[in-house]
Amino acid sequence: MSTVTVSAFIEAQDADLWRLLTDLPARADWLSAVDAVEVAGPGGFGPGSVWREIRVRPDGGTEPEEFEVIEAVAPGRLVLGSRGAGADYRITWTLRTVERRRRGCTEVTVEHEAVPTRAYGRVLALILGGLAARAVEGALRRDLADLALAAGTARSTEAA
Repeated sequence: MSTVTVSAFIEAQDADLWRLLTDLPARADWLSAVDAVEVAGPGGFGPGSVWREIRVRPDGGTEPEEFEVIEAVAPGRLVLGSRGAGADYRITWTLRTVERRRRGCTEVTVEHEAVPTRAYGRVLALILGGLAARAVEGALRRDLADLALAAGTARSTEAA
């Protein structure tokens, strides 16, 4: 299993960031790596909600990725699951209100865990683990920057 964790301070309220993260149809409007979002099934947002994002790869191609909400505790914790080729992924968003420079802001932490599900997934993790971790870290940092921009502030600072 490999885990990548990235944090940033975003000058926005946790409830506003939560609304952005959980408005599935609007994700393609603010996530620069997402071309389109297809929500599967009716109903509100919560555990069991499923959607597909058409994600843009670094090489310019696109790739569909399906997500399912595993846990949603507004406005502080969102856990998503995604099945990949040879690995299952768990993405945990944690939002924590903090005070910085006498202003309220939110520390947003994203943890991405990859659990190999097949033998070739474990082999790939051994061979490409460091490269994959750097790519995931870059994608998470970009998503955090996009979240800050969508929240009305391009000012986010890395926490870790």
